[in-house]
Amino acid sequence: MTFRLLAAALVSARSVAILIALTMIALFLGIFAFSLLEARRGPRAPRFTAEPPVRDGVHVRGTVTRRDFFRGGLLASLAIFATEFGGASLALLWPNLKGQFGSRIAAGSVSDIKAYIQSQNQPYYYGAGRFSIVPYTGNGTETIYKGLVEDGLMALYQKCPHLGCRVPFCQRSEWFECPCHGSKYNRAGEYELGPAPTGMKRFPLSVEGTNVVVDTSVIVNGPPRGTDTIHEPPQGPFCVGGAVGG
Repeated sequence: MTFRLLAAALVSARSVAILIALTMIALFLGIFAFSLLEARRGPRAPRFTAEPPVRDGVHVRGTVTRRDFFRGGLLASLAIFATEFGGASLALLWPNLKGQFGSRIAAGSVSDIKAYIQSQNQPYYYGAGRFSIVPYTGNGTETIYKGLVEDGLMALYQKCPHLGCRVPFCQRSEWFECPCHGSKYNRAGEYELGPAPTGMKRFPLSVEGTNVVVDTSVIVNGPPRGTDTIHEPPQGPFCVGGAVGG
């Protein structure tokens, strides 16, 4: 499935970036340590004492000393490391360059997302944006969820409002269930069970042309406990905790 392949590619790219950063840090520390070691050894006697040669009436300087060489190498490695680190920081702080979390994300066409939800009987999960798109037909469209629902779709933030664990969807109960501390939410992300203080947070969703766009730069707090706009009990056994639904 395309969104799973995209998530895997992002994880792979992140791993490569981390490996490059660690390599640069190791190179920098190695050169720095060697330079300090050379400096502590003190100056060495020059290998040749003869006067520098004269070419066209001008004295030609000798070769660069080892200390100068390593000092230059240290500065060069520091500049390279700073460039690499600056580029990585820019990519992290400017997410619009990648269309990832923290930006407005085109999640796919309305028809494809709805077809996936219907055929798989589960929300449409978009890993790069850290959200799930769920179908919504409850009575909160013009009240508690005003501005968050369009064309029968709503976007839920994947983090549990309790301690921030990622909350997957359980196909047996057809609820979202946190694997860390057992908080449970219905299909609309509304609080049902567990220690979570509220329902799941969500993002503004809009339909632009035929595409669904989710604005992950705006995180909207979840509804308070007791909110139930869809009135759907669990449809089977829970994935977390083992309790049996109605």
